[in-house]
Amino acid sequence: MFIYPKLYDVIVVGGGHAGVEASLAAARMGCTTLLITSNLDTIAQMSCNPAIGGIGKGQLVREVDALGGEMGLNTDHTGIQFRMLNTKNGPSVWAPRAQCDKKAYQFRMKFVLESQHNLDLKQGLAEEIIAEQNQFLSIRTHTGATYRSRALVVTTGTFLQGLIHIGKTKIGSGRASEPPSNSLSSSLKRLGLEMGRLKTGTPPRICRRSINFSSVTPQHGDMKPSFF
Repeated sequence: MFIYPKLYDVIVVGGGHAGVEASLAAARMGCTTLLITSNLDTIAQMSCNPAIGGIGKGQLVREVDALGGEMGLNTDHTGIQFRMLNTKNGPSVWAPRAQCDKKAYQFRMKFVLESQHNLDLKQGLAEEIIAEQNQFLSIRTHTGATYRSRALVVTTGTFLQGLIHIGKTKIGSGRASEPPSNSLSSSLKRLGLEMGRLKTGTPPRICRRSINFSSVTPQHGDMKPSFF
């Protein structure tokens, strides 16, 4: 087992939207921070659809922005359509939504993380949390490398004991073609944490040639975009 010599203030496990914001927030507060993710090339990947915001969610993105987060800024830089929803009702329930260039969003967010002072990025599948006399928390990865910290943030999303259902077929997976995080789930249970499951749904992929566009109404973006 290899113990990485640097003691971090904060380790964040998971490189999705939540992990990105958590690691940036910690680093910008002056904490030495490590982000561990199973694949550095899928940081902030927009897996299911390229939208940011929407009814209820757009307000949340602006709250993240007000707290100094990066999601709104990244959306403004990589958005290809902006639309304010719910405008038939009062301004308090208006909700901004943007369609982003999926790859541009992902690549720019990775660049922001790589450029952030106090923030290190490591690739590895986190398998075990080790508590050391209630003072330090260590993360052991599948390669046997161990990273130590004073605080730990787990943002693993759907990967903990992840399952994918395709019709009647059920397979263990985080995202499609990526492995689930089963060992980390077991480690959290040993620490006395209760585990549950939330369901997500992926929009179906359909063939463009199968759609009769003459019978549908286009939904264009706003002429004067409302940025996040």
